[in-house]
Amino acid sequence: MLSVAGIRYPTDCGLVSTIGRNGALNEEDSQIQNGSGDNNMNQIQCFTRKVTTQLAAFSILALPLATTAQVAHADQITFVSQGGAYQEAQTKAILDPVAQSLGITINQESAPDAWPMIRTQGATGQPIWDVVDTPTFNCIRGGEQGLIEPLDFSRIPNAESMPDGYKTPYSVAYEFYSSVLAYNPETYGDHPPQTWKDFWDIDNFPGPRALRNNPLGTLEAALMADGVAPDELYPLDVDRAYEKLEEIKPYVATWWTSGGQSAQLLHDGEVDMIMMWNGRVSSIIDAGAQAAFTYNQGVLQSTHLCVIKDAPHLDTAMKFVNAAIAPDVQADLPKYIDYGPGNPAAFQTDRISKARAAELPSSPENAAKQALMAYEWWSSPEGVEAERRWLEFMQQ
Repeated sequence: MLSVAGIRYPTDCGLVSTIGRNGALNEEDSQIQNGSGDNNMNQIQCFTRKVTTQLAAFSILALPLATTAQVAHADQITFVSQGGAYQEAQTKAILDPVAQSLGITINQESAPDAWPMIRTQGATGQPIWDVVDTPTFNCIRGGEQGLIEPLDFSRIPNAESMPDGYKTPYSVAYEFYSSVLAYNPETYGDHPPQTWKDFWDIDNFPGPRALRNNPLGTLEAALMADGVAPDELYPLDVDRAYEKLEEIKPYVATWWTSGGQSAQLLHDGEVDMIMMWNGRVSSIIDAGAQAAFTYNQGVLQSTHLCVIKDAPHLDTAMKFVNAAIAPDVQADLPKYIDYGPGNPAAFQTDRISKARAAELPSSPENAAKQALMAYEWWSSPEGVEAERRWLEFMQQ
């Protein structure tokens, strides 16, 4: 870490090679949501990217004689996200502007799987992080285990207009992505698959298929294929979902385990139809691949902001959460990456064009076509049991 006039500049160490949506280090590829723990503490060998975002008043030009002690006494937080292109996009769109507006220092770290460190900090009673951008699942189970602070929404007025499904007692939506039905348009011509029922229809839509090797999103797709409306999925009828998956299982050529693998399968023509993340499809389309997708019956998923229990800078952390979900700030995220704002009020600003909104998973028009993943159900005993059954299903 280079320090000039008390201001720290980032150096990278131990960058994890797990690449996710649009090249970002993220929860899907590190399989955080399913609680597998396969990557465990090794995932925390993030590049400990202490990006120090400074208020303009503390810049070298403004205060060339600023001392380390002066900066150290400024309000600050340690913010943790998932690295890669995603965290770089946040820095430009959200973190730098919020640091300036609040007059704080934001020290960034990156952890593709934050959950082991959240548990460790709770177990030791010595938290070092303040705010974490992590899969919603982690915020909920962390809150239930006393590792995450309950949010006082009276202090977060920017969340007031957000739908209830975008908030939990411990967290608030920060960004959205979708698990969508993608396909090769050359294969299906003027009659491409548009629903999960089509995905299951091997007679009218022949061709090799791929699904994610994970129950989250996949069980929802199975139920929609069986006629359940996207807004009537929860609580999931788990037996029915697994029965439906048994029907398609013989025709699934690949059960993919990473975003990179899913993109490669469609890009190389190994499959004609696949469930994958919208950012991954967009990336290969931009690269010239024969690929298309629909948001119809997509599964809208998110990461949330939550605050570590007894965070070192608790008051500033709460101020940051409110500022980070402000509509104008949120509206700038899609300028840098294909993720949708966590606060739908961002679409009411003049910062997102109609054309750009049509590409984003959380725009009002696209969100209305999809099922909003109920992370609170997945963290319930019923959800945990549904997840446990997945391994049995795959081994049969």
